[in-house]
Amino acid sequence: MITDIGKKIRQIRELKGYSQEFIAKKLDLSIRAYSKIESEETQLTIKRLNEISEILEVEPEEILGFDSQFVFNNNFKTHKGGSYVAYNNTSIEQVQILYEKLLAEKDRHIELLQKQVKDREVV
Repeated sequence: MITDIGKKIRQIRELKGYSQEFIAKKLDLSIRAYSKIESEETQLTIKRLNEISEILEVEPEEILGFDSQFVFNNNFKTHKGGSYVAYNNTSIEQVQILYEKLLAEKDRHIELLQKQVKDREVV
């Protein structure tokens, strides 16, 4: 039996910056019904695990094997966005801060690229 699956889902959801309301809406559930999944008051089916993993953009196996000492990273060099797990002694809060910084950097990069495209169209 897999233990703490609800806790693992909650940690990944928080790491991704998603609210329970967001996930519940995507699953077409009430917030309370989704909360019961995370608190393990409701037994999680394979089908529901697959749906949640799709929303969280991780493989079901990554949820099952998730440990708060592990961090999900994207391999940005391949442009495929393949994910892998890397060991890290960083707290969830520190990971969240880093995640937000990476998102801000990505947004700045997109703005720069959009400006370059716009400048080329003007010429």
